[in-house]
Amino acid sequence: MAIVAVLCAIAFSSCRTPKDVVYFQDIQSHTVLPIEAKPLAIRPFDELNIVVTARDPQVTDMLNQPYIGRQMGMSTQYSDGYRGSSQGVVLYSVDEAGDIEFPYVGMLHVAGLTRSECAALIKSKLNATELAKDAVVAVNISSAQVAILGEVQRPGRYFIDSENATILDMLGAAGDLTIYGERSNVKVIRKFGDREETYIVNLLSAKDLMNSPAYYVQQDDVIYVEPNPTRIRQSDLNANTFLTPTFWISVTSVLVTVVALLIR
Repeated sequence: MAIVAVLCAIAFSSCRTPKDVVYFQDIQSHTVLPIEAKPLAIRPFDELNIVVTARDPQVTDMLNQPYIGRQMGMSTQYSDGYRGSSQGVVLYSVDEAGDIEFPYVGMLHVAGLTRSECAALIKSKLNATELAKDAVVAVNISSAQVAILGEVQRPGRYFIDSENATILDMLGAAGDLTIYGERSNVKVIRKFGDREETYIVNLLSAKDLMNSPAYYVQQDDVIYVEPNPTRIRQSDLNANTFLTPTFWISVTSVLVTVVALLIR
């Protein structure tokens, strides 16, 4: 029977334990972890959805001309840096220098600004004119997306829909990690112009996670959740080899049967 016990222990040694799976294991009741918010900043080649509203409907129409064109079913491409999307949204392309050209205002340098800072800049320029002293401006980075790969429920590309979106927000949008995801070694690949940097994120520790430069996501981040050893063994063509739990369970079953016959 000792042999059977040993084999059973081996068979289940590859199973995941709470220590491998449970997030934020260093959090206790009333734990306080200070974090510094890092709002999403506009980058060159981003596409911005900018909508201006004024008290005068005619002024609103003038400042949102691409949107009106799309409402009328027009497929219009504009040569001055803004265009209508297929959803009827005003899109302004940020050029390589980080500038956009806005109607009745001209060139504006927006790279490095947050959405709210960009909106405030456009509003101040419009309010300084006789055209729209009461303008209200809303800005969204329409091209801001994150790619999520590996052991998550729904891999794919996801839009960043807030200025302070975190890796937890994006993994939640992807349906969370599967039980086979390696939670202590999530990789985030981030672009900086012509180079990339990779960060390792540990979801088992809230302190490590929230101190990571990758805690707040940026546009074009790639989040990769690698498989844990159990999944890697299972991927070996699902073969019934000595490396898989299936093999050891089968061996244990046979030995239990043999032992049961011998002790009769």
